[in-house]
Amino acid sequence: MSDTSSAKPTATGAANRPAMIEAEGLSKFFGNFAAIRDVSFKIHRGEVVAFLGPNGAGKSTTMKLLTGYLAPSEGVARIAGHNMATDRLAGAAVLGYLPENGPLYPDMTPRGLLSFFATARGLSGSRRAERIDKVIQMCALGSVVGKPIGKLSRGYRQRVGMAQVLLHEPEVLILDEPTAGLDPNQIHEVRETIRRLGESKTILLSTHILQEVEAMADRVVFIDEGKLVFDGTIKALIDGKPLEQRFHELTGAGA
Repeated sequence: MSDTSSAKPTATGAANRPAMIEAEGLSKFFGNFAAIRDVSFKIHRGEVVAFLGPNGAGKSTTMKLLTGYLAPSEGVARIAGHNMATDRLAGAAVLGYLPENGPLYPDMTPRGLLSFFATARGLSGSRRAERIDKVIQMCALGSVVGKPIGKLSRGYRQRVGMAQVLLHEPEVLILDEPTAGLDPNQIHEVRETIRRLGESKTILLSTHILQEVEAMADRVVFIDEGKLVFDGTIKALIDGKPLEQRFHELTGAGA
């Protein structure tokens, strides 16, 4: 597959496009604990943005707020202009969300699971069959469509989750650690799938694998201890230093 990095939009060009993912002053409190506090950023149509931060920084909480899975204590989360607290169904119609270790039904086959979710998404008739066949092809599931999901490798289960996310052709994808726990070959496969999707989708991608940031992302949003500490291009993030060193510096580990 050809490298698509040359086709990535510039930061200036992307800023002129509609905002598809918006966090506006987002905060989430659990009792006296602030999981995130006053987080704001925008991701525009056609951008692939890496969401970085150490464990416990608030990445998963932010993603759950953006998808409407959690309600914010303060602030607003929008998907394609839809307030996810008050207009969640409209936002969900254009959103594909892959949570970390997303739940799958181990006794179902990939085709059975996709059929179930296609019905839940309101797909029917030839359109339903067409989309199921398409995502099976996109995620290279043809050899395992009739096998129980519980018998599949971690890599194939992750592909099933990705296929389910893509069923309704969402414009926006939010992917929480999509390569967590995968071996190098499986990481490569998932990375290639995301790279293809990035040609036509708006993607927010949470990851701990720094090589993925350089390979796929147009921009980086970095969060630490629940607060936004960087939002900009990879070039600006690196600032002439190894990415791992900058990660340490932004989390205070390099002090």
